[in-house]
Amino acid sequence: MYLELFKLQELPFRLTPDPAFLYLSKHHARAKAYMESTIWFTDGFVVITGEIGSGKTTLIETFLKELEKDVVVAQINQTQVSAIEFLQSVLVQFGFQPFKMKKAELLSTLNDFLVEQYASGRRVLLIVDEAQNLSNKVLEEIRLLSGIETTKEKVLRIILAGQPELNDKLNSQGLVQLAQRIRLRFHLTPLSRNDTASYIQHRLEVAGSQGREIFQPDTFAMIYRYTGGIPRLVNSLCDTSMMAAFAQDRDIVSVADVAAAVEEMQWIEYAERSVKLQVLAPQGSSYASHASDATSERRQILGRILVGVNGATIAERELPVGRFVIGRTSDNDLQIDSKFISRHHAQIVTTAQSCVIEDLNSTNGINVRAKRVRRRILNDGDVVQIGQHEIMYFDERLSRTRVLPNEGEDDAVPMLRSAAAVDSEDDDEDAEAHGH
Repeated sequence: MYLELFKLQELPFRLTPDPAFLYLSKHHARAKAYMESTIWFTDGFVVITGEIGSGKTTLIETFLKELEKDVVVAQINQTQVSAIEFLQSVLVQFGFQPFKMKKAELLSTLNDFLVEQYASGRRVLLIVDEAQNLSNKVLEEIRLLSGIETTKEKVLRIILAGQPELNDKLNSQGLVQLAQRIRLRFHLTPLSRNDTASYIQHRLEVAGSQGREIFQPDTFAMIYRYTGGIPRLVNSLCDTSMMAAFAQDRDIVSVADVAAAVEEMQWIEYAERSVKLQVLAPQGSSYASHASDATSERRQILGRILVGVNGATIAERELPVGRFVIGRTSDNDLQIDSKFISRHHAQIVTTAQSCVIEDLNSTNGINVRAKRVRRRILNDGDVVQIGQHEIMYFDERLSRTRVLPNEGEDDAVPMLRSAAAVDSEDDDEDAEAHGH
């Protein structure tokens, strides 16, 4: 990658929610304070909403990292479940094996556990991410759980985090009683223009820039125009811009590099996009939804993937120019609901010249021919193992150029660079990777 050129210790704009990179804008700091209030108030029930990529999950991870040891936490991320499956998921988080329990037994076990924890002086917190996907029946169960109490106080704190649709759902007529139990609500807005520049500099500093100028000052306004201050979009554009500068062997990112990244990803200015980012079915894509349907239809399809498990095909996706993120949660372009898949597991970056799959620092990694790789140029017919799932890649270009890897080596190359320009560097990159 570009770490050596920019003299950085780690990638500054990864999509994974790393608390070390959290930038606390005024709004993020307030949202975090609302989360913390659930611990100090016995009737803590907080709802945090924000657009896709606004930083909700990073805030949650930071908040969890700072919790005291006497707080017992159940964190639920899979929210497209039935009421019974939800109750089972909560009990699993608390260490139970509830899969053969009927609903009455689930509720009794959960009630007894909460009261027991209270008697032992421990506080119990339930955090539900992607809560906009919860059905009204599950939300009703959460309302009932929020009412469990001793003679003195309630015994369960609750944080619901989700996209703006969560507020719409909570304000509906059928959930009036639940809405009345919510103590605090906060909507996480995008970063301001100034905060966007500070956010970029903060992440670079955490990654090891030591105050060096990596992005020229006049790049920040352009980055803001195309991202609207949405942290995940800022990360994507900044990372691609650094790759563009890397391709030109420059250690400072210029406006021209940002423009090249924008063109590569075929983005339009944020103000021209819909006011509220809509998730396109069935992928649940946070990236494909950024452009209008008409723009998407005009994109040339350069690749295609089939996703299978246990010999059965479960999904097929097209790959236009841009990024395609694979992971366990619903904000990915391809959601794979499996315990072997990380929240943001891998990304496929498609350019006019190549298609590259890259591991996003996942727990179980990606494998090609039984060898774990960091990133790899995909060739027509390649099969990539991700957890228990297999992804087969098909090159849809009219003129296909197959890049043959050296046996046993990772043949991936940085984005925006041609295969010929980096063939001589692959061995050095692998050696560096194994050295770490």
